[in-house]
Amino acid sequence: MTYYFSKTKKASFEETVEAVKNELKEEGFGILTEIDVRETLKKKLDVDFRKYRILGACNPPFAYKALQAEDKIGTMLPCNVVVQELSAGITEIAAIDPVASMQAVSNPHLKEIAEQIQAKLRKAVEKC
Repeated sequence: MTYYFSKTKKASFEETVEAVKNELKEEGFGILTEIDVRETLKKKLDVDFRKYRILGACNPPFAYKALQAEDKIGTMLPCNVVVQELSAGITEIAAIDPVASMQAVSNPHLKEIAEQIQAKLRKAVEKC
């Protein structure tokens, strides 16, 4: 089992970032964090890197359920979604597979929650 699922599309980087945010919102996710990796690496290391954004997505009702089932699950939240520019006009969207990441936690109550989140994340990625 892979730890993520992804989709490649023909679109500009900024268009893809906005599409991902919109589709995540449609599935009940808010963006808690947004990391511009390119900007950060330039500032901290003075290196050039491709356009790469990490969006920390959270679906509050499911996060609440997960936290009730496992108090340390916050170490694995929020769900990260990456948008990166592969080449001019070609972008990739990749999202963490919560079912894969929850296998590291020995708590059967999380499996159902992870499957529901997986379906919502997968739907958001596919609709972009």
